[in-house]
Amino acid sequence: MNSFPKIMIIIGIVCIIVGVLWFFIGRFIPLGKLPGDILIKRENMTFYFPLMTSIIVSIVLSLIFFLFGRFK
Repeated sequence: MNSFPKIMIIIGIVCIIVGVLWFFIGRFIPLGKLPGDILIKRENMTFYFPLMTSIIVSIVLSLIFFLFGRFK
């Protein structure tokens, strides 16, 4: 049997779990509103770039993938 559908199902389940955790943990940890995130407000424009949030998410994902690769 092709393993692609299984991989897609696992990715979907992981995305749902991360979304639910982010919803509940987001109340206590303000991801997206950290110091280092760039927010520029003008009269008719708002620019937001979550720089620090992106760095933290990247580090966490790198650690997770490293651990999965280590124990494979």
